[in-house]
Amino acid sequence: MTLTTEPRTVAAGATAAADRPGDGLAVATRGLTKRFPGGQVAVGALDLAVPSGAVYGFLGPNGSGKTTTIRMLLGLVSPTQGEAHLLGHPIPKDSARVLPRVGALVEGPAFHPYLSGINNLRRADAADRTASGATSSQRISGALERVGLSNAADKRYRAYSLGMRQRLGLAVALLQRRDLLVLDEPTNGLDPQGTREVRSLIRELAADGTTVFVSSHLLAEVEQVSTHVGVMSAGRLVAQGTLDEVRGVAAARVVVDTRDGVRAATVLDRMGLAAAAAGDAGATADLGAAEPESVLAQLVQAGVPVRQFQVVRPTLEDLFVGLTGEGFDVER
Repeated sequence: MTLTTEPRTVAAGATAAADRPGDGLAVATRGLTKRFPGGQVAVGALDLAVPSGAVYGFLGPNGSGKTTTIRMLLGLVSPTQGEAHLLGHPIPKDSARVLPRVGALVEGPAFHPYLSGINNLRRADAADRTASGATSSQRISGALERVGLSNAADKRYRAYSLGMRQRLGLAVALLQRRDLLVLDEPTNGLDPQGTREVRSLIRELAADGTTVFVSSHLLAEVEQVSTHVGVMSAGRLVAQGTLDEVRGVAAARVVVDTRDGVRAATVLDRMGLAAAAAGDAGATADLGAAEPESVLAQLVQAGVPVRQFQVVRPTLEDLFVGLTGEGFDVER
């Protein structure tokens, strides 16, 4: 896991990944930086490490640098310094070689408003020089079916809802088998059913061996599908690792519901649990490495009248707010 604070620190695993960009990773960056005119740093010294086959949730509040990072990864924006590798190849040097293996949905795709959904896909498929014309119809119908647009294939794009337009963008990314899929806010505009379908689709793609890089502000959705996450704040990567590792940054808490909070807090403190405190409803403390069963047993043996005993583990939302100091009701 990587944790970045001030001063910046990186765990050994992330350092090794940065020393060998692309080694065993679908996405790897080292010192990736983007400065805009005037000196504004949009992305600073970014060391991403996305394992092959992972579903990587890329999180951050508005203006944290997520979309700029994605643009650099796809060769749409040149970095000021640093390097990026996709599927083991340097970008932009090997873009022509590697990007056909990468599907992307970034900031809402552009389509011809007077063409139908299926005709827009035909144009997109024809523009792919690596695609075989002999199997075009099968690819297009398969992509439409996967995103639930088969019944709206002949409808003009201008009549599509926002959610349908987002689905069509996903269909373009799925026209061919991809080794890496980069999705920027893939559930934008989708209703709850559509969001569930995209979540299921991401799981299916990952099960087939595709690495999925998902930028999103919907933390609950990311938490349900991701194996790994990275958290951005003010252009810096402040946490990265497996979902369990990143969750582990924030300590699990013991919550004891009792009328004798002072005695309960004393027992918790005596056991070495950090931040033990009494309150009106009982006592709390950081669980640390202690076993919950042992903590409860010690409380009972000490005569604490326990009405309820809980171990509250931090959610990804809790961690996100703690790391960035911001809520998550943002779009990018």
